[in-house]
Amino acid sequence: MLYYLFQLDDWARARGIDSDFFKAFNVFYYITFRAICAGITAFLISIVFGNWVIRKLIAMKFGQPVRSKEEVHKLFELHGAKMGTPTMGGILLVGAVVFSSLLWARPENPFVWLVLFSTVFLGGIGFYDDWLKVTRKSSVGISSRLKFALQCVLAGIFTVYFLTNPKVSGIAQQLFIPFSKEPLVFSLGWGTFVFYLLVIVGTSNAVNLTDGLDGLATGCTATVAAAYAVLVYLAGNITAATYLKVPFVVYSGELTVLCCALLGACLGFLWWNAYPARVFMGDTGSLAIGGMLGAVAICCKQELLLVIVGGVFVIEAMSVILQVASFKLTGKRIIKMSPLHHHFELSGWKENTVIVRFWIMSVLFALLGLATLKLR
Repeated sequence: MLYYLFQLDDWARARGIDSDFFKAFNVFYYITFRAICAGITAFLISIVFGNWVIRKLIAMKFGQPVRSKEEVHKLFELHGAKMGTPTMGGILLVGAVVFSSLLWARPENPFVWLVLFSTVFLGGIGFYDDWLKVTRKSSVGISSRLKFALQCVLAGIFTVYFLTNPKVSGIAQQLFIPFSKEPLVFSLGWGTFVFYLLVIVGTSNAVNLTDGLDGLATGCTATVAAAYAVLVYLAGNITAATYLKVPFVVYSGELTVLCCALLGACLGFLWWNAYPARVFMGDTGSLAIGGMLGAVAICCKQELLLVIVGGVFVIEAMSVILQVASFKLTGKRIIKMSPLHHHFELSGWKENTVIVRFWIMSVLFALLGLATLKLR
């Protein structure tokens, strides 16, 4: 909403007022300035309201349920002390992102509303899932079928919007290969819905699977958000997009504000979520921020690059898929326990060691993803 303050200079000049005070408001026009402010705002919201949110969650007895010793054996000994730590802290994380985005983003930009809707929608699914878990005092929440059906609805909304908006319908069905010197594009055709569904479902569930240790998913999300802040800014700038041979998407530049808001919110939430965590984000946060990253990747047509930039999330998700497939086909496990971070815990790594090393990997994956811009 503060975007319109740049018009104060025009208002003053129209009335014959030539003042440096009003000229200073021109900075509100620039995406970079508003993106930085959105990040700072989201960070401060998470810091200032974090303690209050934690106290409220404790008062409502929204404690984290932990799977029984019979289910997870040795892992229960490592994580049993976390039982009762307040969960659903994703309310703070999502709230900080949404508020700061609405405050600093350009409100008539449709991508802003599309991404925020995706974030809140998936956050709502996660909230219901968390609520079922804490009220039942069980690790079982919403059914996977219902969760998938709701995610299909969101993918359908994305598909319909992209195919019907004349300014982006031309690239809606195109899949851009990010590693080619010359633009390499494939037409998705009728597979557009399926592809968008895979991106949204895959990213939201991958972040959800990664959220198993204190601050792990939060820190990794921050690095991915920072990388995509760069990518959406370039995609929304026709000069930079042409030079770097990335697809130019007319509305995507404004998503820089949202990515920086997510970055700031994650850093602020990490203040409370870092080991030993005082609060967990729960599915409320992990599904929301995962879906947001997937939505941003679709909006700037850099979906495949998300596999590299979000490499930690991909590895975590693949470890689960391969573990389940191996056990069902051969009766054997390929790692001690999935997701992968639990394997390292059971191998003798301290929890904070696993977390920091995965953060380091996430930074490297983000830098590697940005480095591919020079391969084009």
